[in-house]
Amino acid sequence: MKPLITMKPGSSGSKAKYWIEEHAKYVATTTHDPEILPLVIERGEGVWIYDVDGNKYLDFTSSISVCNFGYPTHPEIKKAIIEQLDRIAHAAGTDFYNPYQVMLAKKLASISPGDFPKKVFFSNSGTEANEAAVKLVRQATGRKFIIAFYGGFHGRTMGSLALTASKSVHKKGVFPWMPGVIHVPYPNPYRNPWHIDGYENPGELVNRVLEFIEEYVFDKLIPPEEVAAVISEPIQGEGGYVVPPRVFFTELKKLIDKYGVLFIDDEVQMGIGRTGKLFAIEHFNVAPEVITLAKALGGGAIPIGATIFRSELDFKQPGIHSNTFGGHALACIAALKTIEVAESLLHRVVELEKIFIEKLSPLREKYEKVGDVRGIGLAWGVEFVVDKKSKRPDPTTRNKVVKTALENGLVLLPCGKSSVRLIPPLIITEEEVKIGLEIFEKSIREVSS
Repeated sequence: MKPLITMKPGSSGSKAKYWIEEHAKYVATTTHDPEILPLVIERGEGVWIYDVDGNKYLDFTSSISVCNFGYPTHPEIKKAIIEQLDRIAHAAGTDFYNPYQVMLAKKLASISPGDFPKKVFFSNSGTEANEAAVKLVRQATGRKFIIAFYGGFHGRTMGSLALTASKSVHKKGVFPWMPGVIHVPYPNPYRNPWHIDGYENPGELVNRVLEFIEEYVFDKLIPPEEVAAVISEPIQGEGGYVVPPRVFFTELKKLIDKYGVLFIDDEVQMGIGRTGKLFAIEHFNVAPEVITLAKALGGGAIPIGATIFRSELDFKQPGIHSNTFGGHALACIAALKTIEVAESLLHRVVELEKIFIEKLSPLREKYEKVGDVRGIGLAWGVEFVVDKKSKRPDPTTRNKVVKTALENGLVLLPCGKSSVRLIPPLIITEEEVKIGLEIFEKSIREVSS
């Protein structure tokens, strides 16, 4: 297959170097690493990104699963946004009323799992959606403790930061964060504290996790009647794109239901079509009491977060929680159209998943450095190890693969300690998928040799 890349990418030309240097002078330090990803984006077309030096790249990041519908903005979403701008953009939705919030709330309530009445709180981001979820379940139940999982990522503000346990650097130098969070092992089939092969013995792995919660948390640490909720991503994102055994959430829900503990499903990175369903938790056949959304919900154009919850959990009086910009009129209209577009693409995601399985699965056998391959739909993680026997994480090789892929014209993002995520926009074609996966394997081959 002839690559569609027509220029020499990854060269960090003079313009890119200038903007990287200026960025270092004027913009706060966050997560950039110019040694691995010296990419300065100027524009995008479909699933392709162009840098300031005119180089062209195939995007397998969707801007961290925000631009699920391509660049610059999906035409239907763009049209809806422009039309709404001629009406009103803000409308102060937490002081006054407007139809746009109601329309979006009704839509989210109707499409989310769970055959029970629901309400929605709107915010601007994933971490805000999770902050709202914590306040919601605490005031609704009168219980103060939250159980979260090692490897989970739920945001970096001081409440959701307490829930996050994917990398210790997130908490470096900023203690104290919100108290009352207890972390437990996640049923990672490839890498877990019990060294169980969760692909061969998923039931055993799930049982170990549940036993840990019941015997070490509920019995020895905190009475279950003081635990408000368990929070989890359906597939861990920043923690390495880890897919748990399919029976995990149904068994977890049975356990926590016994004690009246609620389930918060963090769909911020996996929701709105990425896995072939609007909500990734649909693959696991449970109905969470609370669901959080953000990232792709705004169609890659407008920031918006949402906390969907059982109506009976609603805040007990006005003023307990609110904000200024959350779910403003423009964001709600963008989200409504985004959901419509996502629904039309679910079949495409299911079909393209077959190509990812076909092309990525053999990498485990072909390359000693590839330890694990896992994913659903268009959400895939590949984990690099020193060797298959030890399974020791190899972030050096992972970083070289990400850098080499960029030089070959493919944009990737790292996750976890030594994994790469492959998450292209949902509008990607079969041909573009094959090109991207060919470049990915070529980059592994070059690094391995």
